[in-house]
Amino acid sequence: MKLAVGPLLYLWSREAVMDFYARVVALPVDIVYLGETVCSKRRFLTLADWQMVASRLTSSGKEVVLSTLTLMESESELRTLRRIVANGQYPVEANDMAAVNAVTGAGVPFVAGPHINTYNQATLALLAELGAQRWVMPVELSRDLLVQMQQKRPDGLQTEVFAYGRMPLAFSARCFTARNHNLPKDDCRLCCGDYADGLPLGTQEGENFLTLNGIQTQSGRVCNLLTELPVLRELGVDVVRLSPQSQNMELIITAFHDVIEGDVSPEEAQARLNAVVGNEFCNGYWFGEPGMAVHSGGPGILSNDSA
Repeated sequence: MKLAVGPLLYLWSREAVMDFYARVVALPVDIVYLGETVCSKRRFLTLADWQMVASRLTSSGKEVVLSTLTLMESESELRTLRRIVANGQYPVEANDMAAVNAVTGAGVPFVAGPHINTYNQATLALLAELGAQRWVMPVELSRDLLVQMQQKRPDGLQTEVFAYGRMPLAFSARCFTARNHNLPKDDCRLCCGDYADGLPLGTQEGENFLTLNGIQTQSGRVCNLLTELPVLRELGVDVVRLSPQSQNMELIITAFHDVIEGDVSPEEAQARLNAVVGNEFCNGYWFGEPGMAVHSGGPGILSNDSA
């Protein structure tokens, strides 16, 4: 089972992005996704910059995938998509059907991202027929549904599961972070850059509910399937994805790597993680429950601790 670092979902400064991937070079991950998937106004790095980062990562033995926007709204965004598809070196993560159409037309190998509505075996078969090498399970699907999907997964198609990070739940043409600052979307001043891990949104009772990240809405809590790694392996999952966080990413990657390699137990790794980052996690979707729910362990066992 391989370990992947997903695309950066937040707006960090150019210096912070470069520093992050310089550190990833030395970390025990197999696959790195690069590129902007949320908002085309985030232009601190160009495609050429991402390709430069990709070159450094591949030189260290890592597989690189270039990711595409999830919500296409303009011809300029389509032009950028076509440039990504035509990069000539790296496979592409297609995050909407426009991107699937582009990579299929160009004959480029691709990963069907988590925002493609891959909810049944017929869709899996179609994606494989179109040339997908791997599919990323949508974050809201459960373990039980994955069992069914894996039973008739097309030959040669790999499966990837989002295993750590705030889950990307929805995209909108409106920018909620700008709205929070009483700014129009067209003059947002890139205020999302003020929140390295998104803008927390709480309930009236003060409980963590959602996270605003520009036009993207994320879960309030961090999804964490660290203790489910043995189950993921048993189900034949090929890749687990960790979404970049601004803090403690080395510790998170090391915890997952050590469990995959059998160096520590999932419980020991989780305790080590809790000691540094706390235990504000969720895993409800995996167990077929509301996403913000928290299972204390074991199939079908739902704890009373839910946000």
